[in-house]
Amino acid sequence: MNFLLRILISALAALITQYILPGVELDSFITALLLAFVLAILNLLVKPVLLILTLPITVFTLGLFIFVINAIIILIASELIDGFRVDGFWWALLFSLVQTLISSFLYSLGPGAKNDEEF
Repeated sequence: MNFLLRILISALAALITQYILPGVELDSFITALLLAFVLAILNLLVKPVLLILTLPITVFTLGLFIFVINAIIILIASELIDGFRVDGFWWALLFSLVQTLISSFLYSLGPGAKNDEEF
């Protein structure tokens, strides 16, 4: 159930992000759901391999190279999904950053969020 909620929130965040960034296009909510699922699979399978292969440069840049890896994963997803288009590396990098911020905000509003009113 938690996985499905994360996919739905990621899809909603992707839709919101496309309205913020003109270099990103999504055709429909179904495409956004497919994007969220494909990104989850790529983050599970491809990202660890890329992290290991680029470990020296990631350490040298104090972890900032992970943003580049995220952009590469977004570009791979844009090649795999027909209704999802990114205009280039920089738009993919911005998409990754903005979607992460929006997803984090939406997760904080969700049913598992901490209640600040408790003492």
